[in-house]
Amino acid sequence: MDTLKMDELVSLCKRRGFLFQSSEIYGGLNGFWDYGPLGVELKRNVKECWWRDMVTGHDDLLVYPGAPTAYEMTGLDCSIIMHPQVWKCSGHYDLFHDFMVDCRESKKRYRHDQVQGRWVEAKGKRVFVSVLPETDEPCLELEQRALKFFNLRAKHLDQLKWEGPVVSLTTVPDFSAVLGPDAKELGTLTPPREFNLMFKTYVGALSGEEGAAFLRPETAQGIFVNFKNVVDSSRVRIPFGIAQMGKSFRNEITPRNFTFRSREFEQMEIEFFCHPNQSAAWYQYWRDRRYRWYLELGLAGERLRLREHHKEELSHYSCGTADIEYAFPFLPPGEFGELEGIAHRGDFDLRSHMEGKLVRQGDNLVVEQGTDGKPKHKGSGRDLTYFDDVSREKYVPHVIEPSAGADRATLAFLCQAYQKDVAPDENGKPTERLVLKLHPRLAPIKAAIFPLVKKDGMPELAERLYRDLKKSFTVFYDDKGAVGRRYRRQDEAGTPYCLTIDGQTLEDRTVTIRDRDSLAQRRIHLDKVAEELQSLLQPRD
Repeated sequence: MDTLKMDELVSLCKRRGFLFQSSEIYGGLNGFWDYGPLGVELKRNVKECWWRDMVTGHDDLLVYPGAPTAYEMTGLDCSIIMHPQVWKCSGHYDLFHDFMVDCRESKKRYRHDQVQGRWVEAKGKRVFVSVLPETDEPCLELEQRALKFFNLRAKHLDQLKWEGPVVSLTTVPDFSAVLGPDAKELGTLTPPREFNLMFKTYVGALSGEEGAAFLRPETAQGIFVNFKNVVDSSRVRIPFGIAQMGKSFRNEITPRNFTFRSREFEQMEIEFFCHPNQSAAWYQYWRDRRYRWYLELGLAGERLRLREHHKEELSHYSCGTADIEYAFPFLPPGEFGELEGIAHRGDFDLRSHMEGKLVRQGDNLVVEQGTDGKPKHKGSGRDLTYFDDVSREKYVPHVIEPSAGADRATLAFLCQAYQKDVAPDENGKPTERLVLKLHPRLAPIKAAIFPLVKKDGMPELAERLYRDLKKSFTVFYDDKGAVGRRYRRQDEAGTPYCLTIDGQTLEDRTVTIRDRDSLAQRRIHLDKVAEELQSLLQPRD
């Protein structure tokens, strides 16, 4: 894993049909990706594991380890376009932006906080040389760019006097001495300015502001505005969670790192509603449970971490936030990228949609006032409090939000699974093998069925087994080429089990089952294959 280069994984993803650049025949569209035949199955399996483990497989009567009490789980599927007032009260309309800078020379645009560099002095001149974070070796590129700018050769490297470590462009107050990432001259970057990340669209025949709406930048708000509908229609009692999977859209200034930062992506979110007095305990429970989920599905402990946010990192509404992070191979050694955030949101969301957009004043959240002394963004006015008919208590529930990215999770599982080892080829000679060691629950194809040769009744038996298994599993039939080559093709696809019909099958109706990871082979009876696969693919407690 440590030697995995991102271009190797990208190459495999295209070659084997996991991922393609969107609109590739027209040159592609940056920040958008299409999932191919294997990729769509992998991503579906990630989502189905999440939904099964969090919602449909949840036991409402059981007190799970670490949970304060038993709780209920249910789901929603909300629309992508919602009333514009939703985004004004949630804060997205005013606050959901990044700062960008433009380069007058290269005509390129960058996110202000993503540009990094170092101060260097040579020939009596001090400049800030900058590069982009996806650079494989930033220090080497900084040296090369500095040498070129000062018109020096490599042998004059000692003339460069560097100051301090690599830092963000955000630490530089004056851009006149900045050498932009793709510039040859100083001072070509514009001052940073706000860029709203929401995609704007228009509803109906009106194309003016009166018909303006937005593609949702997150799935969470659909849950909050439906809180009362769920309580009234399903009779759930607090504590309970509402889960949702769906597309979200963010107009990223510089999408990068394959599918890690895209403009269209899919989220898997839970909004968990609980009593304010128990919210701290529930936050701890969800933080730990979600971390375990990734471990159980195969992400390695040394590449996965749970990081609590420092106080200065917290959003204005947050009582506590932790990120589950993974050491993606496109990041510098020692750095991690976010997979999922677990946030203690307090009562911010339900209050916002009742009262209007909230801002922090000291220790309190209050409705933001406009210049006219009225709420800047008026809430719905609907009562979103919860009444407990047993304790006779009425309150605004607190919310714990585990928010995961389906695309980032899929990418992390691919990165973790991509491995090279040595295994015998079709001639028995040890050769390097490329294999995706995906967890069997995630694997796009659960089993491949091979007839050893295309004669003696083997294809007919193999076809019968294939059709039998196809009723319950995603399986693949392959009779092309030597068995060893067929094994290798399935190893690259991440298929955990291969079933071979051979001469012995004709004698005793047993087949060979080969394990992708251990390469161990054993024989099982034809009538027991479905039962065996079911057992192997069953979630472990």
